[in-house]
Amino acid sequence: MFKHSMGRRALIVLSLCLTFAAHAQTTKVNNWPLRPIKVIVAGPAGSGGDIFARMITVQLQEALKQPVIVDNKVGANGIIGNDAVAKSAPDGYTFLFTPSSSIAINPILQSKMPYDTAKDLLPVAQVGLSGFLLMANPASGFKNLADMVKFAKENPGKLSYGTWGNGSSGHLAMEGIKSHYKIFMPHIPYRGTSAAMTDLLANNISVAFLDIASPIPHVKSGRLVPLAVTGSSRGPALPDLQRLTEQGFKFDSDGWYGFFAPAGTPVDIVRRMNEEINKILSTEEMKQNFISKNMPPPPIKTAEQFAATVMSDVAIWQGLAKSIKLQVD
Repeated sequence: MFKHSMGRRALIVLSLCLTFAAHAQTTKVNNWPLRPIKVIVAGPAGSGGDIFARMITVQLQEALKQPVIVDNKVGANGIIGNDAVAKSAPDGYTFLFTPSSSIAINPILQSKMPYDTAKDLLPVAQVGLSGFLLMANPASGFKNLADMVKFAKENPGKLSYGTWGNGSSGHLAMEGIKSHYKIFMPHIPYRGTSAAMTDLLANNISVAFLDIASPIPHVKSGRLVPLAVTGSSRGPALPDLQRLTEQGFKFDSDGWYGFFAPAGTPVDIVRRMNEEINKILSTEEMKQNFISKNMPPPPIKTAEQFAATVMSDVAIWQGLAKSIKLQVD
């Protein structure tokens, strides 16, 4: 049953690549853009996604000679922002900036999605590739994953954890930890990483999964303690912080942020947008900005290559979600 479901899902996901050609109308882009462009960020101001989106859009508007306006739409692990773009006119003036979990995990957990991820959103450009951070308030006394697990085992149900939403990759990772170590920790989903971090700083919760970038200033100031990083590599701003895998729980899957467009956006515009974003990501200044925000220098991919990455990662992340029977709260 699992293999059959994954096969069917893979066929659906394949349309991410097919729609790139099927829905796109080739057009001249010599006169594009003629007016301001909106980038909807599927997350709150100050979150990791918002930080990286604004780093890029500041330079993007110089490249395109038009204002690029960031519009934060928060909630439901990116569904609200994603839906706004999925239902926008495919005219090259509305784009989405969203995390991988909102693309890969939501469809398997939400029985009624307001849009079809595979059919309604076109991959444009990948931004970054990294894990995310398991953080603690210093008052907890936790220094690593083992400390958290020990406390949870000795105090069942007394330790709650926060994430940036139901079905987020942070939710998936912690449910995997809970299953592996046979511990019980209630999940508190927030409307984005900023809200979760605010409660963590206030010690209203003791631990939380947060994005790779926004907690760094609080780590440097001692207001938050990093316990682990997910993914296949350590973060460049916290080189001594061990990965979950290094601490005994295998979780090597990486996440990313990505630009998407409404299906039907002219392919020439998609490719032009991809080229301009990649030029920005390729500069030494931007590489150093990424490193300072705890993310390795970003990979450079065409829109078609990013579509293939999306297709592959959807299968991986949804397989993980199914293997631990992840449920929304």
